[in-house]
Amino acid sequence: MENSKIKDATLAQKGHLQTEWASKHMPVLDQIKKRFSKEKPLKGLTLGACLHVTKETAVLVDAFLAGGAKVALCGSNPLSTQDDVAAALAEKGVHIFAWRGQTTDEYYWCVERVIDQKPAITLDDGADLVGTIHSKRMEALSGIKGGTEETTTGLLRLRAMEKAGALKYAIIAVNDAYTKYLFDNRYGTGQSTIDGILRATNILLAGKNFVVCGYGWCARGIAMRAQGMGSNVIVTEVNPLRALEAAMNGFRVMPIAEAALIGDIFVTSTGDINIIRKEHMQKMKDGAILANSGHFNVEINIKDLEELAVSKRSIRPNLEEYTLNDGRKLYLLAEGRLVNLAAAEGHPSEVMDMSFANQALCAEYLAKSEKMTPKVYMVPREIDEAVARLKLNAMKIKIDELTEEQKKYLATWEMGTI
Repeated sequence: MENSKIKDATLAQKGHLQTEWASKHMPVLDQIKKRFSKEKPLKGLTLGACLHVTKETAVLVDAFLAGGAKVALCGSNPLSTQDDVAAALAEKGVHIFAWRGQTTDEYYWCVERVIDQKPAITLDDGADLVGTIHSKRMEALSGIKGGTEETTTGLLRLRAMEKAGALKYAIIAVNDAYTKYLFDNRYGTGQSTIDGILRATNILLAGKNFVVCGYGWCARGIAMRAQGMGSNVIVTEVNPLRALEAAMNGFRVMPIAEAALIGDIFVTSTGDINIIRKEHMQKMKDGAILANSGHFNVEINIKDLEELAVSKRSIRPNLEEYTLNDGRKLYLLAEGRLVNLAAAEGHPSEVMDMSFANQALCAEYLAKSEKMTPKVYMVPREIDEAVARLKLNAMKIKIDELTEEQKKYLATWEMGTI
């Protein structure tokens, strides 16, 4: 059984420095790590994780190690691993199987090597680990107490499994914690997606027609940040409530077939498949830029783009030019994968602090719980509020508390208009 596989062990020192920098900006996780060091709530457990291998993830892994756990880790996207961080984690004894630029086969090989370590708790970012266990490695199920999932896309898959009766162990929906999606999805995705687009292209966003496909929490953040950079933001949606909210927030809302005619930049963030297709690409103007911020590289139909193109070339890192038969050129960023992680560094450490604090506390919750009924659970409210209070404390922000009179008033029904 292989213990780890990375690209370059000599990068470890750089990875340690990156992790140290991230840790300074993740005070909530630091407080949890200090408690874990004393209490060892994960002692004797192996945690199997399929997460983006970034400096922030390394800080989470450090907290798990402090808590007494053994950790096996693979990347949750072929292009998101930071090889220096992977080297640093390998040096700490983590069973890590991750490197940037994997093929699809190599990616799933790494997922299976994590399963080989016989995890008792899984941590997923997109549900590929859970999906592989349930489809190919069912012998591993008997040793698993439960797991967590931190993406919208992953939860769509897991809730489909639950509905079909296929889910065999409990999953806590970290993505649905208030301290995750209100901050990570909105502020984190918004900033990091813009960061990825700018690193790949170095274009000016001001004055451009910026099309955001979807208006969930991640897409809301992208639209907000693009607007802040001076773009004319257009939102496309299928959900009438979200479309109405986008309109009330001041964005133009229209079908993607109409947006395709006028957009300069297109970003998908829906969690669904084939959002941008051939019929849209055929309408786009020369020079249009296509990027994806959804978890999987299925939102832009790359097969359609390849079929329309008569030639293709790489212009700069993470920027490919497709020339169509009429001479128009379309530009695809980061192979259609997560642009914020493939072309940039992912979310800022400060926002991942709360997301990974939820991961750490939910892992502890699963470790201390009896085996739970197989279904998708919300993050316990006490964990969500504890993370918020720890973050406020770290930011040196104080808030009010209810008086006894106020508590009584909220708990009764007799008092009305006075």
